[in-house]
Formats: sequence, C-alpha cells, structure tokens
Amino acid sequence: MKKIRITKHFDFESAHALYGYDGKCKNIHGHSYHLYVTVIGSPIEDSSHTKNGMVMDFGDLKSIVKKEIVTKFDHAVVLNSNSPHKELANTISDHSHKVVLVPYQPTSENMLIDFAERIQIQLPQNVLLHSLKLYETANSYAEWFASDQS
Repeated sequence: MKKIRITKHFDFESAHALYGYDGKCKNIHGHSYHLYVTVIGSPIEDSSHTKNGMVMDFGDLKSIVKKEIVTKFDHAVVLNSNSPHKELANTISDHSHKVVLVPYQPTSENMLIDFAERIQIQLPQNVLLHSLKLYETANSYAEWFASDQS
C-alpha cells in the first residue's frame, strides 16, 4: 500500500513557568505556539466512500487537535501540578483566569509527549500519528516522531 503523510498547522497562545529552572523561564511568560501535526496512512481507495482518495479529512484532523489541544491550552497559563506552582495556579484561577495544570514540567518537549498521547487515541484506526513539531519561538522548536518511541 502507498503511504502518504498529511500535515495540519495550528496556532495557540499560552503562558507557562518552569518551576526550579535556573533561567528567565522560571517566571511566568507567554509564547505564540505553532504546532504541526503530521499523520500517515494509505489513501482510501473506494469510489463509493465520501473520503475517497484521502488519508484523512483535514477537517477531521482539525477537529481532533482543536478539541484535544488548542481549546484546552489556548490563552491558558500552564503550570506543573507536581510543584509549588499548584498553589500559584489556585491563586490565578481564583481571579477567573484560565489555568491548565499538567503533571510535568511544561516545556515544549513534555508538552509534545502529552499532545501525542491526546491525539493518537482520537485518530481513525487506519491513520497513525507520524510526528509533531512545536515552535515555542520563531527559531526554537521541539519535535516528536513516532519512529523514535520505543
């Protein structure tokens, strides 16, 4: 079977702070994130199928990523629930601000691991998550590849 990769690009804004970090990122600061989601599969070869010729409908991929990632993380403060930042999160939430508590240090690297898990379980059976690329700044990004996971 022929394998094809398709990629969809998403943007969202988030703030985070890295507890215990020895640089500026220990302070709450924001990023304009750019997320590239690439899936791989064989195009449907059934002329009676509404998605004939597609690996996956871009609209379906968009729905999954928006639901699992963008809606949850956009314009939120992301903090580590396994650190004293949990108390900070409570204070921020008390003032009606959107907070996402995650069980990890909210680096781009760890966010990608989380995002991969969230996306993979939502994909159609015949489509696999191939890779993710998350830009934190215009010239700094992290990548996740399925082939690197073992």
